[in-house]
Amino acid sequence: NLNLLMERLPAIFFKFQFRNVEYSSGRNKTFLCYVVETQGKEPVTSRGYLEDEHAAAHAEMAFFNNILPTCQAGARHDVTWYVSSSPCVTCAQRICEALRKNKGLRLTIMVGRLFMWEEPEMQAALRSMKEAGCKLRIMKPQDFEYVWKNFVEQEEGEEATSFVPWEDIQENFQYYEEKLAEILH
Repeated sequence: NLNLLMERLPAIFFKFQFRNVEYSSGRNKTFLCYVVETQGKEPVTSRGYLEDEHAAAHAEMAFFNNILPTCQAGARHDVTWYVSSSPCVTCAQRICEALRKNKGLRLTIMVGRLFMWEEPEMQAALRSMKEAGCKLRIMKPQDFEYVWKNFVEQEEGEEATSFVPWEDIQENFQYYEEKLAEILH
C-alpha cells in the first residue's frame, strides 16, 4: 500500500494552509498533494505531497522537476493536484509548457483558494492554463475531506479523527467557484 510509505502532511499545516479563507495572511506557502495515475498494461498509482522548498522552487515546479521525471516515459499520466492556493503566474506558465510538451499528461488542479485573482495578469494566467488543457476546480468540502483522509498524518495510536469542516467552508467554496467561473468564462 503506497499510503504507508508516503510521508504525510502534518495536520496543523493542513488546517492552516488549506483553509479556504478569503484573507490568507501568513498563508504564503503552497502545499501540493498529488495523485499520479499511470495508464498502461499495469496501471500504477502514486501519491505524495510537496511544499514550497525554501527559495528553491514552488511546489508546482518541484513536481515537474522531481516527480514527473520519475514517471514512465511515453505513458499516459492522469495527474490530480490538491493545492492550498492556485499557482502564481510563473508556475502557471510552467504548467502550460509542461502540458504542451507532454502530450500524455492530463492535469486536474483542485485549489483551496484563488491566489491574487483580482490581478489581470493572474486572470490571464488562469485562462491560459485552461486553454493548455488543464482542468481547474475549486475544492469542495468533500475534496478537503479526501485530502484529510489520504494525505494528512493522523495522531499515532488514535482512531483516525474525522475531518471537521471549518465554519465557512461551503460559502467560501461557492465564492471562489463563482470567481473562477467569471475568470474562465
